[in-house]
Amino acid sequence: MRSETVMYQLFLDIAAEDERILAIYMNGSRTNANATKDIFQDYDIVFVVTETKPFIEDKEWIRRFGDILYMQYPDESPNCTSDKENFYGWLMQFKDGNRVDLHVESVPHAKEHIHDDKLCRILLDKGHVLPGIPESTDEERHVKKPTKEQFLACANEFWWCSNNLAKGLWREEIPYVQDMANFIVRKQLEKMLSWKVGILTDFGVSVGKSAKYLYKWLSEEEYRHYLDTYFGGSVQDGWRAVFSMCVLFDSTAEFVAQKLGYTYNVEEANAARGFLQHVHGLPKDAKEIFPFP
Repeated sequence: MRSETVMYQLFLDIAAEDERILAIYMNGSRTNANATKDIFQDYDIVFVVTETKPFIEDKEWIRRFGDILYMQYPDESPNCTSDKENFYGWLMQFKDGNRVDLHVESVPHAKEHIHDDKLCRILLDKGHVLPGIPESTDEERHVKKPTKEQFLACANEFWWCSNNLAKGLWREEIPYVQDMANFIVRKQLEKMLSWKVGILTDFGVSVGKSAKYLYKWLSEEEYRHYLDTYFGGSVQDGWRAVFSMCVLFDSTAEFVAQKLGYTYNVEEANAARGFLQHVHGLPKDAKEIFPFP
């Protein structure tokens, strides 16, 4: 596997040999000092060029980056709205294990958008076309302190949508429950846990995409509890995970509310948890949901 030093030199050499390439900048995890370093980190590289079209039409020039195992042309997807004249990319997995997400970009587009991502570092500007940029930082990804309204909306969304988990599990519709749990309800749990991390760190860190760095700041027991909220393909395991999710959300919301001086709607939480328990006990031949205590 080619080293980071070798890869950076490759990018510089390709640019030096091609007068159409005026500058190189990089973003992503390799510009983030707080990101975990490992062998799967890719290289998010942008070549600022005189014109994108010749690079797009030349199907062989990307071979200069190494032996490609497989790749994707995201801007050629029918589901993608692209601006090929200004920005075009190739996502490449190489046989040696390295991955490069490469883009070519027009000069006007680069000047307008290079400040969009603060995790950005200029590697080369032989054409002196790029504006100065501050040192790379993940500050814009730090957990932000929620307003009272945001806090209440998060809790309400979590508890309201638990109703969907209840009916989905009673119906034994596991695909629906998985979607609702992971794409709707879990996102509220992630948000609440992230706010707890923000409180613990004075809102000075990022928990990463999908809150993948929660383990760095939660206790070992709490993080294990969070992992227990994931479940497999059985209804029984689904109920177990949902109830576990409710317990964790409840305790975390109470912590966040107390620390920020907000009022947590305990009555709403208790009503939703009670409904879940009631539906969990409903027989499969039930003709109605109520009476509900």
